[in-house]
Amino acid sequence: MPDIASWLAALERRHLANLTRSELTRALRALSSMYVERREKIAGGGPLDSAGKRAAFALFYGPLHFLTIQAVVRALAAADEPLETIVDLGCGTGVGAAAWALAGVRAPQIRGIDRNAWAAAEANRTYTELGLRGRARTGDVLRDFPSAQGPGTAILFAYTVNELPEATRAALLEKVVAALRNGPGLLIVEPIARRDKAWWPEWADRLGAEGARADEWRFPSDLPPSLRQFAKGAGLDPRELTARTIYRGDVRPRP
Repeated sequence: MPDIASWLAALERRHLANLTRSELTRALRALSSMYVERREKIAGGGPLDSAGKRAAFALFYGPLHFLTIQAVVRALAAADEPLETIVDLGCGTGVGAAAWALAGVRAPQIRGIDRNAWAAAEANRTYTELGLRGRARTGDVLRDFPSAQGPGTAILFAYTVNELPEATRAALLEKVVAALRNGPGLLIVEPIARRDKAWWPEWADRLGAEGARADEWRFPSDLPPSLRQFAKGAGLDPRELTARTIYRGDVRPRP
């Protein structure tokens, strides 16, 4: 099992090489404010438009999402699926698929896609540093959607669908519904807050008709010391790891 503490320490060394902690704290405050109060900037790439925000995203939100998805995967027993591949659409820094892959006995390979070149490069570092077989590339979640996937494959959207334009999200839902009929698994993870989630009930209903389940989760927050320190400095207090999910295990043909 990879040493998660070593991975976090490597992240800190790399991203703080050219930033002071006070600069990182200011960037984390700005990033947090954007997610809560200035969401119109997200679709345009605002969360990653400066070195400080990229460092804050990688050092705080990346590990926070890793821990949350790790807890979700365990609660859903999703790691019991004998997966061969996880296709991570909107992969960000790669933490979502990494958390899922590491929860199982045998880690599947990962294929990541993200529109942001920095994020795709960071995802490749994540896979390498955690000893995973994976490759991320730049691409578009709608245009590059893997519609031909079948059993043995899982499609992951981790903190991705809510950030899409409405028209893109509507077209993506049709692709996801059609893809599930070929048998792959699916996991969608989003924050539990209801802001900007008018789309969620339709997705839950449409995907529920294909055998998916929708859940909300609250897990105790036992953050590593570095994350607690970053959070405290930015005035954040993540007492719980929370998420809402839509999940379906893959559907294999009966013998």
